[in-house]
Amino acid sequence: MITSPGNARIKTVVRMQQRAKARREEDAFLTEGVKMFLEAPTEQIREVYISESFSCSDRKIKSAVAEKLKSVHCETVSAEVFRKISDTCSPQGILCVVRSFHYQLSDLLHEEHPLLLILEDIQDPGNLGTIVRAGEGAGIDGLILSRETADIYNPKTVRGTMGSVYRVPFYYADDLSEIIKRLKEKHILVYATAPDAGQDYDTWDYCRGSAFLIGNEGNGLKKETTDLADCRMKIPMMGAVESLNAGVASAVLLYEAARQRRVKR
Repeated sequence: MITSPGNARIKTVVRMQQRAKARREEDAFLTEGVKMFLEAPTEQIREVYISESFSCSDRKIKSAVAEKLKSVHCETVSAEVFRKISDTCSPQGILCVVRSFHYQLSDLLHEEHPLLLILEDIQDPGNLGTIVRAGEGAGIDGLILSRETADIYNPKTVRGTMGSVYRVPFYYADDLSEIIKRLKEKHILVYATAPDAGQDYDTWDYCRGSAFLIGNEGNGLKKETTDLADCRMKIPMMGAVESLNAGVASAVLLYEAARQRRVKR
C-alpha cells in the first residue's frame, strides 16, 4: 500500500490533476469513479489507484470492478493519499490513469455525411464536457477544436463527459480556417449561429454533411470565422434572454440534426 503523499508516482498524478502540460508529458489523463473505471477501454488503462476504504454496496457493480481489476495494474493507497490525488469533493475511491487518445482529421470524416462540431476558443472545461456528452448522445462523428479551446482532458471536462471522452473522436486544429476549407472540399456545409441572421436553425437541412461553428462563451465567433460559414442562422430567443451558453446551443443544434436524420431514415 502507498501511504506517503511524497511517493514519486503520487506526485506525478497530482501534477496531472493540476496541469495540462503534465498530462501532455505523460500522454495520459485521469478519470475518477466506478462508472468511469468500468467504461474505460481496458487497453487504454495504464494504472489504477484504489483507496483502502473503497467499498461498493451494489453486488453486481462490485463484482464487475473486481473482475476488471484483474486485467489492469492496480495500486492500493491510503485514504489520505487518495484524498491527495482526487479532484472531487466526495471521492468514490477509485482513480484511473488512462492513455490519451490520438485522432487524425480523417477519423472524423469516414462517414458519407458526417455530423461535426467546430469549437472556437471554448474556455470553460465544464461547458466542453457538456458538449462532448451531448455530441455522443446526438450521434456526432467528431469535434474539431481550436488550439485555444480548453483541454479536453481537464479533470472537470472529463467528469462532465460522463464517459463520452472515451468514445467521441476529436481533433485540435492549428488553423480553423484551413480545416473549414478542407471540409468544404468534402461537400460538408458549415453553419454559424448569429443573432442577426434571418433564418432560424430548424429551417435548414442537416441530412447531408454538416458542421456547426460554436464560439467563445464571452465573445462568440470571430468575424473572420463566421465569414467562412456557408450558412448563417439563429436560435430564436423568447423573453429577455439574449443567447444560450455554448453547451446548450450545441445540444439544440445537434439534436435538431439528429431528429432530421432519424426522420429521413
